[in-house]
Amino acid sequence: MKLGFRNKIYLGFFSLLLIQGLVIFFWASQVMKISLLEEIKNRGISIGINLSARMVEPMLAMDFLRMKVLVDETVELGDDIFYTFVLDRDDTPLIHTFKEGFPIALKTANHVLDNQKVSVQLIDTGDQLIYDYAVPVFINDSRLGTLRLGLFQTRAEQAVNKILISVIITIILAIFVAGIVGTLLLNPVTKSIKKLYDSSEQALRGNLDVRTAPMLKKNCWNLMQCHQKNCPAYKNYHHRCWYMAGTLCPTCVEGEYAKKIDSCRQCQVYKRFSGDEIQSLAESFDAMILSLKGNLSDLKAAESILNEQKTLLQIILDAIPDFISLQDHEGRYISVNRAFYKMLNKNKEEIIGKVNYDLFSRVQAELYNKEDKTVLETRIPLVKENRVAGQKGIKWLHVVKIPVLETEDRVRGLVCSGRDITELKIVQEQLTQAQKMESVGRLAAGVAHEINTPLGIILGYAQLLLEDVEKDGQIYKDVAIIAKQTKLCSKIVADLLNFSRSTQRNITQFNINDAIKEVLSMIEHTFSLNHVIVKHEYDKNPLLMRGDKEKLKQVFINLLNNAFDAIEENGSIIVNTGTGDTQDEIKISISDTGCGISKDNIRNIFEPFYTTKGPDQGTGLGLSVTFGIIKEHNGTIKAYSPPLSGNKKNGGTQFIVELPSSLNTKKGERNG
Repeated sequence: MKLGFRNKIYLGFFSLLLIQGLVIFFWASQVMKISLLEEIKNRGISIGINLSARMVEPMLAMDFLRMKVLVDETVELGDDIFYTFVLDRDDTPLIHTFKEGFPIALKTANHVLDNQKVSVQLIDTGDQLIYDYAVPVFINDSRLGTLRLGLFQTRAEQAVNKILISVIITIILAIFVAGIVGTLLLNPVTKSIKKLYDSSEQALRGNLDVRTAPMLKKNCWNLMQCHQKNCPAYKNYHHRCWYMAGTLCPTCVEGEYAKKIDSCRQCQVYKRFSGDEIQSLAESFDAMILSLKGNLSDLKAAESILNEQKTLLQIILDAIPDFISLQDHEGRYISVNRAFYKMLNKNKEEIIGKVNYDLFSRVQAELYNKEDKTVLETRIPLVKENRVAGQKGIKWLHVVKIPVLETEDRVRGLVCSGRDITELKIVQEQLTQAQKMESVGRLAAGVAHEINTPLGIILGYAQLLLEDVEKDGQIYKDVAIIAKQTKLCSKIVADLLNFSRSTQRNITQFNINDAIKEVLSMIEHTFSLNHVIVKHEYDKNPLLMRGDKEKLKQVFINLLNNAFDAIEENGSIIVNTGTGDTQDEIKISISDTGCGISKDNIRNIFEPFYTTKGPDQGTGLGLSVTFGIIKEHNGTIKAYSPPLSGNKKNGGTQFIVELPSSLNTKKGERNG
């Protein structure tokens, strides 16, 4: 969520103060730190040089007691002095202040040359950082030895840190005081802006009685000694006179703000009473709301009349059962009736302002645009029948398109009206299909009957030849091919006969699980040769039904063989049985992990002679026969690709068969 204007001002103000304080702090801390450390170094140098001068006389006299007193007094000068010791010209320690013995490593840690006044080194003892000062002790030009002095760096930094803490506290107090002062100065500004924002929000919500500017303390009638009570500005405590139209002051120009403001700026009332920018903005906003309120009242009256006429016209259009639409010359839909948007299964708001490409498929939209362009250019009405694919399926429409002329030379748009003739078309198609299927059935029965006998003779002689010829010879292989292809033709003939004639039904009560188990016992071994595994999960309770068990076994054989053909190798087939949505239904699911079926093909798989297999792999009658057997048993079969259950990314197909159980047998037999 973004920060508000008030919070942004405060945030920016305090950020500037904080940045300024940080800059001052870092600058001051560095300056003080450098200065103090330099001062500490200079102090060490001063103590070392002074002590070396006092050490000359005791060193000449080899007065160790005097030297001891001098070094002890030096260490007691401050807590920051760690040690003091004296080396002779051979760097042998003469006297020191170490209580636990002289550290030998310290003797060579810092060397000072004869031409150097002092040498300073920073030494790390492991526990402390020490500034080590080495000062040569001279008498005339002869060097007597070296004075060494050690000062704690840590204690020096502690002193620096104490001063820095004082600086931080001072800066924080300064920021706090500056923040209080800044808040007191910014509060009136931010409150005025917040009030203006709240008023604009109220105006957007429809409240046009808001007041943003504060009550006026002095007004034009007080300054001008005016008593014209019929003036719009008189006794108006919320709006300045230069925002009011029709004021009666002799110096005022007639008209609204835009026309009179230039002259008002020269008026003494404006010069005396005009406020700062924020106050002027609030007063301008109030004047704008007042003007808007008056204009809206006029617009609402006109809108009310237009809405009544529009509603009446729409009621008439919606009452017409035929669909009607009006398009402008660019093809945009201006108005539609209820029948039109119900046909498209959309809301009216989803259609108005759209073009054909927004509502129909690309192919249909291009066709409709071409027709509309022809009607608009030729001004000749178009009458036709349209085949439309919608969410609820295919529809047939009788359509009439008529140009709408604004003048003799200009076409405003076109009106399209139509009527749904889908039911009529369905009846016509069903009649045609029934006639075709009747002819196909008779033809299939005749062809199958005529070629069945020759095929039997060919197969018989081929099998006899297989017994007489050597199995390893070429003749045996050729005759075996003849026998195999003849069996395939016999199967095709059998499928044609099963499809074209109705056989006698053998109705019994049986468990559907047992029928499926019998089918699987025949084919599981064959499927396993191609590494196709059949997984099954049967309902725990017997699924009893009345029907022709052998025909239903043929259904399951067809579905399992189709699944096997789709997989070819290395896959699985899953068989599930159970109850449907109610206890009166039995539900069987057979799904595979094969190549699946496209959306275009899955719509036609139950039609006779329709197949997606190769020329020598199927007749296209298996699923058609399956569909007929299921329908004969008052059941349903549906195909899904990919399957409804399982991992859809793996592809495959799922067939779901629903059959009535024995609880619903009587009803099924009556319907059959």
